[in-house]
Amino acid sequence: MTLQQAMQNRHSVRQYLDTPLTAQQIAALRAKIDEINKTTGLHIQLFTEEPDCFTGALARYGSFSGVRNYIAMVGKKGKDLAETIGYHGEELVLLAQTLGLNTCWVALTFSKRKCKAVIGKGEKMPIVISLGYGATQGHDRKCKAPGDVAALSDDDPQWYRDGVAAALNAPTAINQQKFYFTRKGTAVTAKATGGVHSDIDLGIVKLHFALGAGTENFTWGDEA
Repeated sequence: MTLQQAMQNRHSVRQYLDTPLTAQQIAALRAKIDEINKTTGLHIQLFTEEPDCFTGALARYGSFSGVRNYIAMVGKKGKDLAETIGYHGEELVLLAQTLGLNTCWVALTFSKRKCKAVIGKGEKMPIVISLGYGATQGHDRKCKAPGDVAALSDDDPQWYRDGVAAALNAPTAINQQKFYFTRKGTAVTAKATGGVHSDIDLGIVKLHFALGAGTENFTWGDEA
């Protein structure tokens, strides 16, 4: 499965089977996590066969069951942390999909007290990602129209339209899709337009846009 296919096929999954991850899957995830941590300074951590984080009332309220694996998204506090976590966490989400696994971004409905993540001085953990073999493959969700999330014109290049379409496949908190793209030549600007965790969402949708548009076709412009 390619990353483009993973973007199309991946849906949020909250119920998981009691099937352990394979050694190969764990190795691939750890290798990518090590790469991201080294290049970004993040402190992402993978936990397998560790169910405590998703036990209790919060997990039940969020309809989670069978979660035994998760990725703790940890990094140093700062104005760019949320977007950085969204961008690189979604890299791991899509990698997991290519490995035959299912995922869900989880900001509130897990136990921070029982989470095994090591959070150092000056660090925070705004979100985790549940991981495993889904009881289902999830389901399609309602999607905004391209014109709702991007400035479009008749002379837009195909790469820009492809990027916007890929961004609309990105997961966002409560499916709010509160982001907006503009283009000036090959410079593309993306901004969050409000909403819960929209700063994390912005990182997620920027990765999808980049994969859909092709990084060779554009550069990121400054937010106006």
